[in-house]
Amino acid sequence: MKPEIISWLLEGDPSIRWQVQRDLLKHSPAKYEAERKKIAKMGWGKQLLDLQDSDGRWGGGMYGPKFISTTYTMLTLRLLGLPPNNPQAKRACKLFLDEGFYTDGGINFFSYAWKYSETCVTGMILALLAYFHYPDKRIHDVAAYVIGQQMSDGGWNCESYKGATHSSFHTTISVLEGLHEYECSFPEKKKQISQVRARGHEFLLAHRLYKSHRTGKVFDSKMTAMPFPPRWKYDFIRALDYFQACNALRDERMFDAIDLLKSKQKPDGHWVMNTGMSGRKFFDMEKAGQPSRWNTLRALRVLNWWDK
Repeated sequence: MKPEIISWLLEGDPSIRWQVQRDLLKHSPAKYEAERKKIAKMGWGKQLLDLQDSDGRWGGGMYGPKFISTTYTMLTLRLLGLPPNNPQAKRACKLFLDEGFYTDGGINFFSYAWKYSETCVTGMILALLAYFHYPDKRIHDVAAYVIGQQMSDGGWNCESYKGATHSSFHTTISVLEGLHEYECSFPEKKKQISQVRARGHEFLLAHRLYKSHRTGKVFDSKMTAMPFPPRWKYDFIRALDYFQACNALRDERMFDAIDLLKSKQKPDGHWVMNTGMSGRKFFDMEKAGQPSRWNTLRALRVLNWWDK
């Protein structure tokens, strides 16, 4: 890593700085946690927290409008690394369960339209409830719901109720992230959850993280981009960063994705923001086509994990 790249990263938002200290510089928890606490007090984190409505929501809704709703704002705050004990986040977690917990054990914000929980959304909410350590036993029902939705190929697809027989990249990564957070919060569940996640990993690996398992061609060119935040959409670095976060074993089926990541590095050592934030937004964190601290941070920590 070039020292000037690290210096540039450390000039960014507190949400960037604390992760650089933890993941790239390997500083002590005391140091990076002190930096992490600043997320609620300045920068992007404070901006988002200040936009919370008086009733605990963001954007006036739980899942919509995209992408300024409570769900998507909380997903962004999780990626920033907002400390789990944040009271505003806890308030939103209460709303997720009070308004979304459904009779089948999953999350359904759309009961006016269909009578079953939505697997993608349930995976997202599981990640948030677990990450923010929300103390409600219903989290175990939410986890059980997504486990029960695992398909024969190892992944998940929110369209299974409509007859889909092949898993979705998008649904699978949301569920895997949720189950990983759940396993971290409830280590006594590790044996069961690790087995479920391992099957999900095989689904992604069989597709070399972004390719058709039948033809070997890129499944969707959008999956080769590096947007941030990813929201509900899958892309190759989101998958790589997930495998890095759970310290997965190297697998030769990741080689293509690693090579793709390396190919996107600019001669000066940066990675750029490929695409801007689509849909409704409160503000831009970074601009499309410009050097991206988010992508540079994520790329460097993935490569650190891979090379070790």
